[in-house]
Amino acid sequence: MDDMRVPQPERGGKGWRDPGPRDVTRDRENPDLLVPPATDAGTVPNLRFSFADAHTRIEQGGWTREITQRELPIATELSGVDMALEPGAYRELHWHKQSEWAYVLRGSCRISAVDQEGRNFLDDVRAGDLWFFPKGVPHHIQALDEGVEFLLVFDDGAFSENGTFLISDWFAHTPREVLAKNFGWAPELLDRLPEREKYIFAGQVPPALDRDRVVSPSGDVPSTFSHRMRAQEPMRFPGGTVRVADVSTFAASTTICAALVEVEPGGLREMHWHPNDDEWQYYISGQGRMGVFASTGVARTFDFRAGDVGYVPFAYGHYIENVGSEPLVYLEMFRKPRFADISLTQWMANTPAEVVADTINLPPEVIAGLPREKRPVVR
Repeated sequence: MDDMRVPQPERGGKGWRDPGPRDVTRDRENPDLLVPPATDAGTVPNLRFSFADAHTRIEQGGWTREITQRELPIATELSGVDMALEPGAYRELHWHKQSEWAYVLRGSCRISAVDQEGRNFLDDVRAGDLWFFPKGVPHHIQALDEGVEFLLVFDDGAFSENGTFLISDWFAHTPREVLAKNFGWAPELLDRLPEREKYIFAGQVPPALDRDRVVSPSGDVPSTFSHRMRAQEPMRFPGGTVRVADVSTFAASTTICAALVEVEPGGLREMHWHPNDDEWQYYISGQGRMGVFASTGVARTFDFRAGDVGYVPFAYGHYIENVGSEPLVYLEMFRKPRFADISLTQWMANTPAEVVADTINLPPEVIAGLPREKRPVVR
């Protein structure tokens, strides 16, 4: 612990060294917790939790882990699941009380659903694609030949992936004579039914998409449940790019919207807040730090890297800065159909300059020089 490279809780002649016991690796990963900026003040609830600290459920064919309100108590609006399936493996036929929004992180999979009118949906999705299944709509996921990892987001902070309605689980808890009567099956066929839920299980890579299609007499779902988010032309700014997927670009996604943000090294997701709801974040790559202002002189700074989840309560002011040497890529999601944010710069620029100048003690000409259009990512 005498190594000078070991970070210490000291700043500007305040604090003192920490000889241990301590977890130096975690201190290096979270420098703004060990030595907060002098502007941090008061008590802000924890707004960060990593999937690396979540319990992993390992099954034959894949794994899953989740971050809910249990792990991140402040996150009341949304919860998330990180799931991976080996080639051919299934996330079995199931449905939820909550809507399911998903982003494919790597690989590819086939997804299907049937709505309340019997209209069906089948598609292959790949890295950078989204899907959305409304609450109560049954669906399944099957990995293609390269396997798949995806992020699931549900519009309920208390939701647990372990609480889904599974077809195998229902069968296991229904008398065999009822199943035989319901489906018109011979009773002897039912001896092979699973005795418990399958949840995730191994399978064979499905055939080509056209060969797997089922023609429903009710037709297809009226709005596609998938969306090519990475294929969208991004909005480009001096410090990075933004892609927004809400009902204006992905009509099916009526309860969750998202922005995919890429911040270049040295760039900043500008100081802003959201006037519509809490924000749930997932960090895909890079390193960043987020400063959060909670009003009444209270502020706190958090550090993020790939696999972390962040949360910003409704109307809290915040910024996200790329502090690494590669692009910082993350998703910001909301339990709303449309994306909305308010730029601090744009608000100031479109208010009479003398009003702002008198408030923050700067010359009016400095305020008048601010850009009046929104620039979500700056350098």
